[in-house]
Amino acid sequence: MLILKYNEKEGEFVNGWMALQPLVLAAETTKTAEASNELDLGINGFHQYHLFGQELYITNTHIAIFIVMLTLIIFSIIANRVIKKADPTKAPGAFLNFIELIVESVDNLTNSSMGEKHGYKFSNYIGTLFAYIFLSNISGLFGLRPPTADYGTTLSLALITFFLIHYNGFKYQKVGHITALFKPVILTPINIIGEIATPISLSLRLFGNVMSGTLMMALVYGLLPKLLTLAWPAFLHAYFDVFSGAIQSYVFCMLTMVFISDTFGEE
Repeated sequence: MLILKYNEKEGEFVNGWMALQPLVLAAETTKTAEASNELDLGINGFHQYHLFGQELYITNTHIAIFIVMLTLIIFSIIANRVIKKADPTKAPGAFLNFIELIVESVDNLTNSSMGEKHGYKFSNYIGTLFAYIFLSNISGLFGLRPPTADYGTTLSLALITFFLIHYNGFKYQKVGHITALFKPVILTPINIIGEIATPISLSLRLFGNVMSGTLMMALVYGLLPKLLTLAWPAFLHAYFDVFSGAIQSYVFCMLTMVFISDTFGEE
């Protein structure tokens, strides 16, 4: 609709909509700023410090990682004391049964995927990896920004797996681990790209799934009325945090075991 407004200074009619545009733009900018404050999806710095002439920050990712690590350490200390004080002549308690269930499940998983000869060697690493990723994925339930929604975290985990793959490759295949890249020679570039792509695909898969869930939950909380956010998003948390978090932890660990198992050769 065209709105005409008489401009006494210029002595002519002007488009009133053009006159209102600055006010509309200001209102839209305010709404955008308010929405960005509510939908805070970034990595925020809480403390700045200097190291080797560089400005570094303690971010919400570091805080979440510290809380996850502290939780795992406390749980491990308590589990260690419960196991040491356990009386073999008496029935185990609920907590001890829970610990035994975890240990047996991890042992069965590694043995079935990597074989009994090698499975037990990697049980500690796979169990720790699964616990860390799962706790990181569900940390959004407790008001934290999941560490695995930061690509720096997932890339670091993938690089550890990448190092273990090639360490075991040289351990069991010796020089054959390198010569395998040239078989056949015509596919050498593709073989090299495939090796480089391993940590990238591992890290991006985990990061993408967790970040998408974090984004969806942030949109839900930012767009819904405050009263509805008290109960309605609960089932979304059950999927994005718990179910999806467990699935992604399992997938990352399974791929880690498969890639490492490929380096054992004929053993």
